[in-house]
Amino acid sequence: MGKLEIKDLYVEIEGKEILNGINLTIGDGEVHALMGPNGVGKTSLSYTIAGHPKYKVTKGDILFDEQSILSMKADERAKLGLFLAFQHPVEIQGVSLAHFLYAVNKIKGNGMNVLEFRKVLDGNAKLIGVDSSFLNRQLNVGFSGGEKKRAEVLQMLVNKPKFAVLDEVDSGTDLDSMKVLGTVLNNMKGKGFGALVVTHYKRILSYLNPDFIHVLMDGKIVLTGDNKLADELEDKGYSWLQEKGVN
Repeated sequence: MGKLEIKDLYVEIEGKEILNGINLTIGDGEVHALMGPNGVGKTSLSYTIAGHPKYKVTKGDILFDEQSILSMKADERAKLGLFLAFQHPVEIQGVSLAHFLYAVNKIKGNGMNVLEFRKVLDGNAKLIGVDSSFLNRQLNVGFSGGEKKRAEVLQMLVNKPKFAVLDEVDSGTDLDSMKVLGTVLNNMKGKGFGALVVTHYKRILSYLNPDFIHVLMDGKIVLTGDNKLADELEDKGYSWLQEKGVN
């Protein structure tokens, strides 16, 4: 399964409250989008779900497949099947993308030897339009924005998570890379895999068909709708909600 439940979640960082009462349920096989302007807590929610120690939960709970994960470290959550694609992926010098992914494969205990894993990796690399030279490069070092996002998508394909949080993966991403991401997510969507796609804009949603779209403002979800909501936000902007008195 891949069901995520967030219940009355309050989060602070360095004593400052940044999320205040998040309630959100994403069922197994569902893809939801989380939209909102800068500085409202979207990335904070992503990191809190993933288990970043900088974000302190002061109230509420996060359940993954009906199990609370608040006491778990980030690596323990990952082993359960949670995956976070970063807005700004970290560069790791001296470690190739292929070696990094094989190390993750060994930690997860998938049982493949080097040759078996490389065959799977090469097959997934073709799906996102990259070759072996890309796999042999140092992880994210000198990568363009689009290349970094393709590397994140490749990690998701190889890891086969139950649930993925994609934090503003369209930021600094070229059109072709967004199409690749959309295709991969649409193909993965179904029983046993769900996702939360965090974004400012509608453009990434043009390649997806999210089940629901949520708007986050002032640290809480203020509105939920379908794809028509994204169109409305694209047309009117987020100030429209403030003028409408949504809070």
